[in-house]
Amino acid sequence: MLSADQTHDVFARIQKLSSADDVEAIIAGGRSALTRFAKNTIHQNVAEEGYVISIRVALEGKTARATTNRLDEESLKRAVQSAEQIARVQERDPDLLPAPSPAEAGIESPVERHFGMTAAIKPEDRAAAVEQIVSVAKQHKQTAAGIYSSSETMEALLNSRGLAKIHRQTSSEISITMLADDSSGWQKANSPNAANLNPKRLAEIAADKASQSARPREVPPGKYTVILEPAAVLDLLGFMFFDFGGTALLEQRSFLNNRVGTRLFGENITIYDDAYHLLQSGATFDGEGVARRRVTLVEKGVARGLVFSRATARKMQNSDLAPQLGKITPTGHGFPLPNEIGDAPMNIVVQGGNGGAKSVDEMIKSTERGILVTRLWYIREVDPYEKILTGMTRDGTFLVGNGKLQGGVRNFRFNQSLIDMLQNVEMLGGSVRASGEESFDMVVPAMKVNNFNFTELTKF
Repeated sequence: MLSADQTHDVFARIQKLSSADDVEAIIAGGRSALTRFAKNTIHQNVAEEGYVISIRVALEGKTARATTNRLDEESLKRAVQSAEQIARVQERDPDLLPAPSPAEAGIESPVERHFGMTAAIKPEDRAAAVEQIVSVAKQHKQTAAGIYSSSETMEALLNSRGLAKIHRQTSSEISITMLADDSSGWQKANSPNAANLNPKRLAEIAADKASQSARPREVPPGKYTVILEPAAVLDLLGFMFFDFGGTALLEQRSFLNNRVGTRLFGENITIYDDAYHLLQSGATFDGEGVARRRVTLVEKGVARGLVFSRATARKMQNSDLAPQLGKITPTGHGFPLPNEIGDAPMNIVVQGGNGGAKSVDEMIKSTERGILVTRLWYIREVDPYEKILTGMTRDGTFLVGNGKLQGGVRNFRFNQSLIDMLQNVEMLGGSVRASGEESFDMVVPAMKVNNFNFTELTKF
């Protein structure tokens, strides 16, 4: 992996090649590998190492970016020239700010997200984990499919004003689907530290779900009490967090327009963005190199905070919305310039029940009639302002009756407002790092929710 000295050397060469007012480079890459299995057999193992150098220049109020995946002098020269040529034909951007200095960008708190054990994972190690997974599948007379991936990566941002930020991280991920004759089960986990992954335990949970949901019955659609496991929670909630960016509010495309400072959800819902949380991952600086701040987004059901890039913060300070928002400052949540998104929180933590946290088993025992949902898929937004989503359950949907699982049910399609859902949360579990398929990883609890709206049955 590129060392700090090599990273600085690459940027020094880029600077010499450019005559722009500001020069910025994002250098990202590293080593990644993936083992894929299906039908209880490994059928693919791939690995790669590579880097992408993304160069942004600013010329007389205009900016543009060009990229290359080669580090030789000629490739860097072509990328710099391309960025400058594109910038010259752009319109001037009145909101473009000079690249931040080290003082303006701020200093991050230290985090440890690089683990030697994860960086050292070999194909044989992943194969041994898959062997454990397949062994569980065979014990249950099921078929396993999924992936085990591992990586060691770096991300650096340097600019001509002396800013230099470097983040190094490892990552490991296991996703398992267990297939039975007429049912399936699923589990997925991701962590910078592979020691936090337990492939055999994940396989056992997935296999149990497939076994217990065999011979699924038809249950009529309608409004049910649902117990959403953490993966289902994050895949739903992921559809609202881009609305917490200042740019979305300014452009009148956020469900928070005319709602900031109002109680939208139940008092048991508190959400914040915290890149320094022990269960989070990723860099602690944003796409301009600004240190990320912890921001409370929702406090006891009230929409409290937004996140801002540097340019958005300045625009918001001069807007008619400013009096509604209190103190407005950059929070370290901008994306690399130029972009159309502006800003968004990407390190979501939904506060769990704390001392009153309930396990999924306790939620089941407290439910007279309801549905347990392992995960969701194919989720799409129907109404962006009311945050109505549609999608389907999958890989472990169960009827709950008299405080016990009563067996598997055919999967449902749902149409559900997130706002209504978060007004009807009866119980919260403890917050855990969770992975889904429709959104980025978050730290979220399981939830027991009343009046969840299932509209129809699927064919499987």
